[in-house]
Amino acid sequence: MIIQNLIIYNFTELSKIFEELNLDLKFKITFIQTRASLDEKIDKLDNCLILSNKKLSNIKNQIVLDDLPVNFSKLVEKINIEFLKYQFNQQSRIKIQNYTIDLNSREIQRNQNKLRLTEKEINTIIFLSKMNKPVKIDDLQKKVWGYQSNMETHTVETHIYRLRQKILKTFDDHKFIISEKNGYQIYQKI
Repeated sequence: MIIQNLIIYNFTELSKIFEELNLDLKFKITFIQTRASLDEKIDKLDNCLILSNKKLSNIKNQIVLDDLPVNFSKLVEKINIEFLKYQFNQQSRIKIQNYTIDLNSREIQRNQNKLRLTEKEINTIIFLSKMNKPVKIDDLQKKVWGYQSNMETHTVETHIYRLRQKILKTFDDHKFIISEKNGYQIYQKI
């Protein structure tokens, strides 16, 4: 189970309320008073949400409570919703080598470069990335395209050629998908 961490930053009143109520919540609460301590804590935690009374620069995943008073049960509900959104977004990202595929936006990214992909292109990359050996065209036809193996088609070759060209143009990477005599595979760095 993923531990969800709520950090209440420099908001003493709210910290006291959470301590006093001592609710059985689905997230762990930490109270922090200084920005240095906050930055240090964020670096150590993967799944955290910051709750404060003012907008903090360079901080993702934060809830700002600048309109007080607030209904406490609605606040807890909002916190839970934010954790669900965060978890959904994290699950939609797939890491392949030094690339990240975002399934929600249908993009592949490396450093600051992004490339929009079709669903079929994403499915092809993900399928190839799960294999430790070259994948035959017949297998790609069946597993990704849903074609019968006895069909004569160059759909796979054409799609992979175009995908490789897009990756080359955007990322200058001619080795991401390589062609072997047995089929195609994602290049495995040694």
